[in-house]
Parts: sequence; C-alpha cells; structure tokens
Amino acid sequence: MTLPDWRVFSDADALVARLADAVCEAAEQAVAARGAFHLVLAGGSTPLALYRALAACNAGDARWHLWYGDERCLPVDHPQRNSRTIETAWLAASGIPPENRRPIPAERGAGQAAALYTDALKGAANFDVALLGMGEDGHTASLFPGHDWGAAPDSPDVLAVHDAPKPPPGRVSLSAARLSRSSRVWFVIAGREKETAIAHWKAGEVLPVSSVHGKQETVAWLDAAAFPATA
Repeated sequence: MTLPDWRVFSDADALVARLADAVCEAAEQAVAARGAFHLVLAGGSTPLALYRALAACNAGDARWHLWYGDERCLPVDHPQRNSRTIETAWLAASGIPPENRRPIPAERGAGQAAALYTDALKGAANFDVALLGMGEDGHTASLFPGHDWGAAPDSPDVLAVHDAPKPPPGRVSLSAARLSRSSRVWFVIAGREKETAIAHWKAGEVLPVSSVHGKQETVAWLDAAAFPATA
C-alpha cells in the first residue's frame, strides 16, 4: 500500500491557510492547461474553515466546476447537509455560477440520488482535486469500514448508502474508484481524535481512507494534534 505524503502543520489555522493557497494554485494550473478546474468538496468542520478562507480571498469563477464527495439524505435546507453549509460559507457569494455547483440530490433518497448523480458525472472530466475528510474510524466521504467502498476498478461512480453507522443512515457517496481517478487527492484532517486512525493508516491497515489515491499525488494535510509521532 502506498502511503500519502504527510504534510503536518502546527495547528488547523496554519493548515487551512496553506491549503487555501494550494487550491487556488491548482485551479490556476488546471485552467491554464485545460480551461477548467474540477474540484470535489468535502464536508466537515476543517474543510468548512477552508471554504471560509476561499470566500475571504474571492476564490472561484465560471471556470471552476464543483462536485460533492458525499451527501446525507436530508431535506435540502437541513443544517447538516454539506451543500447547505458550503453554500452559506462560500459558494452563494462566489463567482462560481449555480450551474457549475453540482450538489448531490440526496433529498430524493439514496438510490435515486445515486442514479441521478451518476448521470450528472457522465462525460465529466476526471477531477483535478478531490478534497476529502476522515472520520475517527478511518472512513472518508460516506465510505465506512465494513461496507462496500467501491474500490474495484469496475465499481460504479456513485454509491447509495442505506445503513451508515452514523446518522443519518441514508447517504450518497462517490466511490473509491471514482475518487481515485482524480489527479490529486487531498485529505484534510485535524484534531487529536483522529490520531488513532492515522496511526492505523501509517501502519498499513486497510481502511476506506487508505483505498483512495490520486493519479498524480495523494496528500494528507494534517495539524500536529492529528499526527502521531510513531506508527
């Protein structure tokens, strides 16, 4: 198993500041090369701080295309929806047009939403950057231990999750296979509660988080609290 490049920062603020710069640098490179930047968005508190930093520097324009790594099957306006929190923190006031912001229609239920998002992804470019978080159990997006992560090369792009071990049980997630077709996979991880899962990952344990790799690079952006000194 190939481990990521571990980039450790003194605290979450330092991590977010550098990562915001890196996202903008990746966008500039993609736009210069192909005229568009395809970015996968993650939920969670540290990614949310990143989105606020991107809002503060007016990041994003009509050449940015945004996708979601996963979503909870909740009403559109529910405060725990990734799309709602990210719209509020960044996208609603950004220069990225609504048609380039592609939330997962998880309010339709896991099965139908997965089918609809699969259709939306047909013909779409591979992602330039996939931002992902990690839970205390080593899950990423809504790919949980003990479940099908969609890691096989012939796995569907989008998975319907019906029995997630944390609420709500109904979710929709990009598969590990689809995420691994991204040029860059960047995990955003902060907090001492993540330290045990990171230790297992460093030791080579097979986890959902360890099943996703970027084609060009895989980076774990961490604060010092999340990164154990030894495996």
